[in-house]
Amino acid sequence: MKTKEIREMSSEELEKELKELKSELFKLKFSLSVNGLENPLKIKIVKRDIAKIKTILRERELKINVKE
Repeated sequence: MKTKEIREMSSEELEKELKELKSELFKLKFSLSVNGLENPLKIKIVKRDIAKIKTILRERELKINVKE
């Protein structure tokens, strides 16, 4: 997910997406420990997306307007 796409979403949509990504991360970690994954890099990608969303939510909370 690109940062630009995330910034265009509302805070409510971001909260929903964050919840979904956390659930997906849990499932990926569980699947990895039980029987392995075809693409273990998917965990890294999901973690990055979670971090991006949390960063943007925090910026909005602090009312920081960051331009790229």
